[in-house]
Amino acid sequence: MKIVMAAAVAALMSTGVMAAGDPAAGKAKSATCAGCHGVDGKAMVPTYPNLAGQNAAYLEGALKAYKTQERKGYQAALMYGMSANLSDQDIADLAAYYASLK
Repeated sequence: MKIVMAAAVAALMSTGVMAAGDPAAGKAKSATCAGCHGVDGKAMVPTYPNLAGQNAAYLEGALKAYKTQERKGYQAALMYGMSANLSDQDIADLAAYYASLK
């Protein structure tokens, strides 16, 4: 029974593992994002979300969901194209950068 529980806990923990992001690398990769989300992560257009200060895990999960086209709704199709060529490391770096902004 202990072995089964340990295996279950290990499996659950591994599903949430995300790459460690580098905020400096994310800043260098953020030029494309700035058109809608602002240079400082604060969108100029009210219908676009602010990214500055968002939780990195949330941003990473959202970008991965856009990349796989699992996330639906307003402007999702635009984000499918924006995220299509991002690697997992690119996503982690962008998430770390925007999370570091206030």
